[in-house]
Amino acid sequence: MTSDLTAEINSRKIELKRRDGREISCIGIESISELSGTTGRCAVEKKSLEAGIVPFRYARNMDTISSENQIRLLESTAAVVGLGGLGGYVTEILARTGVGNLILIDGDVFDETNLNRQLFCTEGAIGKSKVESAAERVYSINASVNVKTYHEWLSAGNAVDLLAGGQVVIDCLDSVEARFVVSNAAEKLGIPMITAAVAGTAGQAATIYPGDGGLERIYGNQHEHSGGAEDALGCLPYTVMLIAALECTEAVKIISGEKPGLKDRLFIMDLADYTFETMQLISP
Repeated sequence: MTSDLTAEINSRKIELKRRDGREISCIGIESISELSGTTGRCAVEKKSLEAGIVPFRYARNMDTISSENQIRLLESTAAVVGLGGLGGYVTEILARTGVGNLILIDGDVFDETNLNRQLFCTEGAIGKSKVESAAERVYSINASVNVKTYHEWLSAGNAVDLLAGGQVVIDCLDSVEARFVVSNAAEKLGIPMITAAVAGTAGQAATIYPGDGGLERIYGNQHEHSGGAEDALGCLPYTVMLIAALECTEAVKIISGEKPGLKDRLFIMDLADYTFETMQLISP
């Protein structure tokens, strides 16, 4: 069956001439769908990449992302906690990049104040579940992606169960207290956490591995926080987009087996004066 599938894939490949003059063998969505059968589209895409034939949707990922790493992405699972501003853009980018499995967690629904920055919030989506809208968007972008949604608030009691199966968890929340819940669960599961926050024109991001010291290295004592700076400064769409892109860059590096650039480091920026700094994190 495997050899038959490879032969079918080869019979449908199309040579694409790249801008630099090189040719790359590709296969289109229609062919992938027709060949998916009971195996699913993701399996056909992986088999294509193994045969040196790139799905058209990933042609522009090459060669920055190798075929081997594209396969790793297709086989991977990323958990996104919070489907608002950061979470919407993170989910969109991961789906377009080709992360094969997404765990999406958020107990909220959209309201009108979300329209300025939350990608999946439209006027017609007011009152609709954020995870439901996110899943619909992912399937419309990349039907090969498997999406598991949880329309519930992540808590100390359910965090480990909801995040189980993820290779990396991406924090897109809006409170320090909730971030500590994610960090503690990631530590128990033995998986890295990418954390970020946005307030006005400022934003920050870091990657924390089990054993690194957790969020205490950024925030200090977890019981000394009541709310985030975004409560006072708001969230601007362009700041959110930039920080979400950084979180996704870290996620792709982790999944690909590369050292993330923000491990043991805190990236801080402010678009008001284009200040960009990276600080070394030390244990408290």
